[in-house]
Amino acid sequence: MVNLLWLIFMLTGLVVAVWNGRADIVPEIIFTSSEKAVSISLGLVSIMTFWLGIMKIIEKSGLINYIKFALKPFAHAVFPGVPKNHPAMNAILMNMSANLLGMGSAATPFGLKAMQELKKINGNSSTASDAMCTFLALNTSSLTIIPTTIIGLRAVAGSLNPAEVVGTTILATLCSTTVALLLDRFLRKYYSDKKRRLIQ
Repeated sequence: MVNLLWLIFMLTGLVVAVWNGRADIVPEIIFTSSEKAVSISLGLVSIMTFWLGIMKIIEKSGLINYIKFALKPFAHAVFPGVPKNHPAMNAILMNMSANLLGMGSAATPFGLKAMQELKKINGNSSTASDAMCTFLALNTSSLTIIPTTIIGLRAVAGSLNPAEVVGTTILATLCSTTVALLLDRFLRKYYSDKKRRLIQ
């Protein structure tokens, strides 16, 4: 599906360029854009390496345990069906901590581990449990305090103040997380009531 969207974008751009009589600039734009993409990617490698190293230091120093401890009450309230000392809860807390620090790439392995453990709690059923749906909503919306990837992209693109998006990022992700959790609860209750009515 994503490949189809990119194809549509490219063909639309080509058609618009031809329509406006500017087809001659298309090859030049393709090459300059490719060069810019490579330079941004290389710049991101160094930034991501730095932040992944910081994440490792946070983990090894024990600071991650304080972050996890602070997140525990929230996690237990959102995932009441997950035992407190279960590996799934630890993976969820690690995922939330990494997302909170804007480390999406570091959060992904913990997210996959959390889903595996939640599936075990669900009896390895092919149907997602409530906890799995909630975790997916939470992971996707994810409250972020330090948007390291965005800051990195802005720095590579030559922004004079790459970190100025921190405030708006916190506000935006706070809103997205709140909406995701409210919708999760609403839809869960809606379909639960609907299923109960069908049974009756």
